Amino acid sequence: MKLQQLRYIWEVAKHDLNVSATAQSLYTSQPGISKQVRLLEDELGVEVFARSGKHLTRVTPAGAAILQIAGEILQKVESIKQVAQEFSDERKGSLSIATTHTQARYALPPTIHEFIKRYPDVSLHMHQGTPMQISEMAADGEVDFAIATEAMAHFPDLIMMPCYHWNRSVVVPKDHPLAQVSPLTLEALAEYPIVTYVFGFTGRSKLDDAFTRQGLEPKVVFTAVDSDVIKTYVRLGLGVGIIATMAVEPNQDSDLVALDASHLFEPSTTRIGFRKGTFLRGFMYDFLQLFASHLTPELIEKVLNCSNRHEVDELFVNFELPMR
Repeated sequence: MKLQQLRYIWEVAKHDLNVSATAQSLYTSQPGISKQVRLLEDELGVEVFARSGKHLTRVTPAGAAILQIAGEILQKVESIKQVAQEFSDERKGSLSIATTHTQARYALPPTIHEFIKRYPDVSLHMHQGTPMQISEMAADGEVDFAIATEAMAHFPDLIMMPCYHWNRSVVVPKDHPLAQVSPLTLEALAEYPIVTYVFGFTGRSKLDDAFTRQGLEPKVVFTAVDSDVIKTYVRLGLGVGIIATMAVEPNQDSDLVALDASHLFEPSTTRIGFRKGTFLRGFMYDFLQLFASHLTPELIEKVLNCSNRHEVDELFVNFELPMR
């Protein structure tokens, strides 16, 4: 059994059993991958992938168990490389982050700016996506850190740490009737078309829960993953916008009125997560603390020693997280 063979079956599974796409991503030949997969299956005495003719059709039950272990082995190999690099040059390397547009646009810039100043020789890569995509990338080891509000709880292989709370604002044109409503109520909001985030994205569940508890059904006419897109369509008169307060920019949004809605919705919590077993290099500890100052190396070590998610949550019970 070769490490290369484990990498091949892992990549084939990740590319939806498309051997051609796998070969392109690994800069090798399709016949070479197929041969090595067959050699591994022959050695193990079981099929990792079921076939119809020359085409792979599904992962077998035995293959699913093998792939899980293969993923763990490949992660350990990556950790070995990280350990070696940390000792050879602790200020060089790469850091990959997956996050949502809102975090990338409004929360991360100060952290990224300071990090690059401290570590100019660390290559920084940012991936944007939905919370589910972000969590999957971290769980699969494609990125080092995932930063999101939703979805990460569904991935038991992720260690998640709370960073800050945030809430929402309602944005409307200056001449909109809601701009004169005080105090703002859910009943008043429900009278107008609403433009907001896609369900399961950027704290959207808290918004839906609030309306449901009041027996109201919001008229959501347009959804997007991008706060700036939502504001654009509010300007076009499509509806009332509900966005993260951090996405309200007084200078750029001077043509809109931002109404505080924190009394209408429960706050959401942004978390940063990484896969269990990840070797954290020195600059990765620094990034965590730059993004959330309470995430000190000492606290992170305690998190790493926790045996389950409940123990991790207990560590943060008495923390006063900042509100953004």
